[in-house]
Amino acid sequence: MDLQETVDELVASGRETGLQVAAYRGGRLLVDAYAGLPGPETLVHGFSVGKGCTATLVHVLAERGLIEYDAPVTRYWPAFGAHGKAGITVRHALTHTAGIPQLPRALTVAELCDWEHMCGVVAGLRPLWEPGTASGYHGWTYGWILGETIRRATGLTPGRALREYVTEPLGIADELYFGLPADRVARVAPLVEGGWEAYLAGLPSAAPFVRLVAPNRSLWTTATLANRPGYLMADLPACATTTARAAARMYAALLGEVDGVRLLPPARVAQATAAAVDGPDRTLLRRHTKGLGYFLGLPPTGGEPTAFGHHGSGGSIAFADPRRGLSFALTRTRLAHPADETATRLASAIRATADPTEHSRA
Repeated sequence: MDLQETVDELVASGRETGLQVAAYRGGRLLVDAYAGLPGPETLVHGFSVGKGCTATLVHVLAERGLIEYDAPVTRYWPAFGAHGKAGITVRHALTHTAGIPQLPRALTVAELCDWEHMCGVVAGLRPLWEPGTASGYHGWTYGWILGETIRRATGLTPGRALREYVTEPLGIADELYFGLPADRVARVAPLVEGGWEAYLAGLPSAAPFVRLVAPNRSLWTTATLANRPGYLMADLPACATTTARAAARMYAALLGEVDGVRLLPPARVAQATAAAVDGPDRTLLRRHTKGLGYFLGLPPTGGEPTAFGHHGSGGSIAFADPRRGLSFALTRTRLAHPADETATRLASAIRATADPTEHSRA
């Protein structure tokens, strides 16, 4: 069964409602399959897949000398240093070691979508641990810490900076966004619940994700939230709305040239994707290896330790596998339980397509 047939079968069986799968190898599009959606250009909200895009933007700006990893965030955003945060660096933000993953319990979606309000909220936070001493996933706050740093360093909103420095050079400015223009919202496929919201509802009330990261139900990363036009239009660099082929193309341009465009030189990519944190995550309560803004060796990568990328709530994912010269992205409209195997199955099939000897080596 080829990749398109597999995607068709997943949707026809009812296991999935809409999928896009894309992969690049050696700078060339290898796979661009979809089912249950109007086409490969349909936009899908991928939640934290966007964190990998934000990290990529930070690295592009670092290469241009506009941001330094070990500079305190206060160099760019002085008000951020209040309440014991003066020593937090850009590196801390990228590695989720800043110590401020929490949001106020009473925060509303309208406030979440208000950039100036949220920068004030984040500036007013106190670290829950000594910055740099532990890593705990900063589900929402990652976006404002790095996004406001980007805004101060470039004079551009995060969404505009992403367009200018990443998506326009790659020819994907109409397929990858932090916040959507109003006239693009109709291109977004609605998300549906497929076990993810039920999983969140089943977490203990003391679990860090529900106690700190999303402390009331309106802030949970669910279909209900993602289907709100106001949310989709908000410039939120913790998340992204994209196509699979755009996300795969971005990662391909980190591995090498794509139609003459390479986002970063190899030395910068090596620096950004080396293991910076390896150990228990205080928020996710699992062991994770992280580079500078990317997770390393996620299950859909086949456990490849040098593979880097980011997953999103409900099962979308995008990553690059330097050893194989391969990039992969999956967007999906059904938000699934974390144990769902769709991404792993499809990525494995693409690895076998790219290298027929893959299974014999496994």
